[in-house]
Amino acid sequence: MAEQPQGQATPRPGAPQRGGRPQGRGGRRDDRRNQAPEAPKEFEEVVINIDRVARVVKGGRRFRFKALVVVGNRKNKVGVGVSKGADVQTAIAKATDVAKKHLITIPIEHETIPHEAEIKLSGAHVLIKPAAPGTGIIAGGVVRSVVSVTGIRNLISKSLGSTNKVNIAYATVEALSTLVARDQWLNAKPRTEKAEKAEKAPVKAEKADAEVEVKTEEAPKKAPAKKVAAKKEEK
Repeated sequence: MAEQPQGQATPRPGAPQRGGRPQGRGGRRDDRRNQAPEAPKEFEEVVINIDRVARVVKGGRRFRFKALVVVGNRKNKVGVGVSKGADVQTAIAKATDVAKKHLITIPIEHETIPHEAEIKLSGAHVLIKPAAPGTGIIAGGVVRSVVSVTGIRNLISKSLGSTNKVNIAYATVEALSTLVARDQWLNAKPRTEKAEKAEKAPVKAEKADAEVEVKTEEAPKKAPAKKVAAKKEEK
């Protein structure tokens, strides 16, 4: 066996070589690992459906993609958007922008809706009802996708009309937009600033009426003095 020449030490991993670059792992991989985590997204995006649509032109048929996307913040905001694009990614991005421009705010009471709502939109007919805690979301595919990006955890729903996914999605959002919070019902106590100002206004009017009554009561007391002065003049 040939003996190894003495005086040559094996280089340690990570020690600089003659070229000046360290040996072993490093560089881009470490940079990727040391990157700060990305900030969480404000809105959650769910793609409900993607269709391929065709348009007849002079040279033949032109194919594009149509995306149906729902956007929500897992609290009280939700929106639906539909858009077309040359490819799937473009269609989804455009539909997401449309959904973010048409967000609505939902009143939520104890992780459910305050009252039931029924909406007919085009051929779609959607019914939603509040549910007790622990019920969960009892809904079909499209309605479940729309409700899942909100803060609603207990809901009962039924789709009674068309099976068109676009119409059902828009009907669900329309039904959610018609909900009214409990503090805004007819016999509820108003909590808004305008209502408080309206309540204070009658109190001020009552004080003004009381001041007027006091002045009218004080006026007859001065009348006898005038009569006495008139009698003196007659004497």
